[in-house]
Amino acid sequence: MSSYRFLIWIVCFVMLCGCKNPQHKEQTIFLKYTDSYNREVVLEKEPQRIISLSPAITELLFMIDAGDRLVGISDYCNYPEETKKIPKVGGMQNINMETMLSLHPDVVLIGSMVSQEDVDKIEKLNIPVIALIEESDITGISTLMLNLGKITSHDSIAKVEADRWQQTLENFRQNNIHRHGDPKSVYYVVGFGETGDFTAPKGSHINQIIELAGCRNVGEEVTTWNVSREFLFQADPDIIVVRKEDMQNFCSMYPYTQLKAVKENKVYPIESSWIDIVTPRNLHAIAYLQHLTSE
Repeated sequence: MSSYRFLIWIVCFVMLCGCKNPQHKEQTIFLKYTDSYNREVVLEKEPQRIISLSPAITELLFMIDAGDRLVGISDYCNYPEETKKIPKVGGMQNINMETMLSLHPDVVLIGSMVSQEDVDKIEKLNIPVIALIEESDITGISTLMLNLGKITSHDSIAKVEADRWQQTLENFRQNNIHRHGDPKSVYYVVGFGETGDFTAPKGSHINQIIELAGCRNVGEEVTTWNVSREFLFQADPDIIVVRKEDMQNFCSMYPYTQLKAVKENKVYPIESSWIDIVTPRNLHAIAYLQHLTSE
């Protein structure tokens, strides 16, 4: 073999070896996502094992047919029924890191209630964390759906559900246009008793729920959740809505017994999960209030 041909053979051999070297293999990336904390989170592969620490995120994952990827959820994720079979990893303030690690998640999805300290602890376990801060505006549920669709590659169904959500809200708005008479005033009891009186102010998602039901929120006149006792009695609402677990105490406690709605048996119980957080179940609250005020 000539020295020239031998040199060519050596060069080709080195090149072939270099191509097989895993160090030169280009790393694939499934998604680069800028989350609600303006952090760029890199997912190397499509997540098949997800932990959700937000009831709203958990519910929406089921809506876009990605609920079967949940391997862990928070103690507060209790809807839909399938969540009963999913391991719990603790509450918002007491996350069990050992349990979380044992579930081998590809990503952890968090909402508004997880502290930065806990985010840092999760990331130290080499688990990607994406913050999806829940919208305070219920129209923003469609945005959250679309973002979850991107993370799970369920873009198409997320788009269908997001469009359906917006159309449903628009239908409620159109129905209100054709309602006759003055809207009934509604007071939602967020808190009561010795600790003070609290209701949903203007700008809150609860205010939106009440308005979409064709009613007037008593709290629309205030900007904070805390209201004075004098304010409540001066408003003397047509209807009072209270969490079902609080209804008996509220209706039997002085001075609330002197309110017109209490005297006229116009106090109604509601499922707190329908109204207290922004979730698709807010539609149940809208329909419920609409039914109450149409009687």
